[in-house]
Amino acid sequence: MSAAQIAHALELLEQADLLLVAAGAGMGVDSGLPDFRGREGFWRAYPALARANLSFQHIANPLAFERQPRLAWGFYGHRLQLYRQTQPHAGFDILRRWGERLPLGLAVFTSNVDGQFQKAGYAPELLHECHGSIHHLQCLAGCGQAIWPADDFEPEVDAEACLLLNAAPVCPRCGGLARPNILMFGDWSWQDERSAEQGERLQALLARARRPLVIEIGAGSDVPSVRHFSHRLLQRHGGRLLRINPRESQVPSGMDLGLADGALSVLNQLYAVWA
Repeated sequence: MSAAQIAHALELLEQADLLLVAAGAGMGVDSGLPDFRGREGFWRAYPALARANLSFQHIANPLAFERQPRLAWGFYGHRLQLYRQTQPHAGFDILRRWGERLPLGLAVFTSNVDGQFQKAGYAPELLHECHGSIHHLQCLAGCGQAIWPADDFEPEVDAEACLLLNAAPVCPRCGGLARPNILMFGDWSWQDERSAEQGERLQALLARARRPLVIEIGAGSDVPSVRHFSHRLLQRHGGRLLRINPRESQVPSGMDLGLADGALSVLNQLYAVWA
């Protein structure tokens, strides 16, 4: 990162009244989490699914819970264990420190379902998890039961076979199989009320902002939810964009800034100068 880029980034921070962190899967890579980029990357993380020739789209699908519940919960149970054990990298704290210095503070829009922002100490009311959270469950059959926390579920997983060994969680209302409260592929039954409430809080905060800065991290075009959000926000509310992405760092205008590097590297370099 050049001196001119560092100066530009710090200028964007200084002019902002609200910091909005827009985070995709790349935000968690420096914490040791996989981002499943490409079929081969996914299969390296889950070789049992490679042997079965099952892609991410096939297993991250409500039909997988109906057809192969032990395999589907083997995958999601393993992810739940991984996210519970993972410690967020230092970049989470850097972003929070920057936000605390701004008049309207900070908020987060993320497609990640891992709960890492909460684990890093972010207040839940600051977060919009647009794809839901693996730390919450819903009824697979859609019996009318409200979303509930997954705190009581302790998955035991055969990682080699990607199979759940203990009992899967069940709906407290109808006793049927539960699934993660995550927006999956081909998913028409995702219960979005929790995410919708988060979105309403975020929009109320954005309505007060006059100079928002979006720091978009690790969000590319493969799963474009975060990138679309960043662009819509700039169109509707103005503000500026700082995009951090090793491969897709281009930005809409010369007033914005794109940095082709990973999250922690960029945040550490900027924080060393800012502090």
